[in-house]
Amino acid sequence: MSEELPALYVVPTPLGHLGDMSQRAIDVLRQVAWVAAEDTRHSGLLLRHYGCTARLLAAHQHNEQSAAQQVIARLANGESVALVVDAGTPAVSDPGARVVARVRAAGYRVVPLPGACAAIVALSASGLEDPHFLFYGFLPNKAGQRAEALRGLLQLPYALVFYEAPHRILDTVLALADAFGPARTVVLARELTKLFESIHVCPLAEAHGWLLADANRQRGEFVLLVSGAASLDDGVEGERVLKLLLDDGLAVSQASRLAHAITGVGKKTLYELALRLRA
Repeated sequence: MSEELPALYVVPTPLGHLGDMSQRAIDVLRQVAWVAAEDTRHSGLLLRHYGCTARLLAAHQHNEQSAAQQVIARLANGESVALVVDAGTPAVSDPGARVVARVRAAGYRVVPLPGACAAIVALSASGLEDPHFLFYGFLPNKAGQRAEALRGLLQLPYALVFYEAPHRILDTVLALADAFGPARTVVLARELTKLFESIHVCPLAEAHGWLLADANRQRGEFVLLVSGAASLDDGVEGERVLKLLLDDGLAVSQASRLAHAITGVGKKTLYELALRLRA
């Protein structure tokens, strides 16, 4: 951390496990004069845990514009500021983007630190084979708007990454199944890095029932990942080969394995195609 010029440091904080805080992040929080925090009470506990004495100012979704002006005033006074949210990386489906933009526009340095991000943590453990992913974040609250948003994602050949709150999880998995069909793979990752962390993988058709089977499965903050749509070429060739194998009486799992060996198309893509053909 430079002592010569003031800067805004974008500092990720742990999703849950305090051991995930990097030493660099701790050093920055110990050295800055101010911390702009989504929730000053929550971040105050974190700062005390790491022996940080910086003063706090609130920077949440309802005051981001005025908070940016406060941050710029501190920078103009020669004081560096750290930007944090309650968990994870600021400005990733969390407050922070407006603060960063205003600080840049005012001509001050913005220094990002690597660290925890729930989307990346979940993606790394998902097992999805899609070579690309699209981070969407939170879907709209209203059912009609949510359905419209999902229709726009239907044909994308990317793993889709969503955030969801516990009180909406049941409605959301039903909406995903309605939009994408029952066969696509969904990963339900909840309470990442915390005591009751769980990562469950199943077809979308089974997700709602799995959640209903145990009320505890509906608790905590969720990352939902949905496998991408098959590309046009994959779909045409995979469907041709799968139809031949299924017509010969092979089971879905066996047919998809053989089709993978024949065409080189991804196993999960072929399995989902086979399920649709058998439906």
